Amino acid sequence: MKFVVERDNLVEAVNWVSKSISSRPITTALLGIVIDVSDEITLSGSDLETSTKASLKADISQTGKVLVPGKLLAEICRSLPAKPITFNLDASRVLVTAGSAKFTLPTLPLIEYPNLPQIPAVTGNLKSDLFTTAVNQVAVAAGKDDSLPTLTGVFVEINKNQITLAATDRYRLAVRELTWSATRI
Repeated sequence: MKFVVERDNLVEAVNWVSKSISSRPITTALLGIVIDVSDEITLSGSDLETSTKASLKADISQTGKVLVPGKLLAEICRSLPAKPITFNLDASRVLVTAGSAKFTLPTLPLIEYPNLPQIPAVTGNLKSDLFTTAVNQVAVAAGKDDSLPTLTGVFVEINKNQITLAATDRYRLAVRELTWSATRI
């Protein structure tokens, strides 16, 4: 695996993916970010409850896939100078260089990393600011007591051209209905 990528794009993608890495993982592999190099670079992270992916364009010399420590990768990316960054897999380590800066990342066992679910096809469109406002309006009624985990989230129901969001903590109830543009499959 070998590729060259722009620093700002990489930092943004790594920061996004590293948010889903567990601070107390049940396996060492969950400390890592998967770097999958094919037609484009795909970064993946998971804590078995949530998973994130980010894709970015790069100048790819060799394809491959590797698992590296996520927090370490995030720190390295933030400290690199604003120059193109080269990644090169060399046996059990990844060499990261940008200008005169050079780092070596250890690899983690990729076979232990869980298979992430496939992202479903797009079924409709909704303006992000409208959705954000609706979630914020409903989330205030969600429970904060972990002894009843089903009440700590927001229920989302999608019917044809309507989305219903609801949350409760047994004492308060908040419901918000939105109209959206559903696409036919």
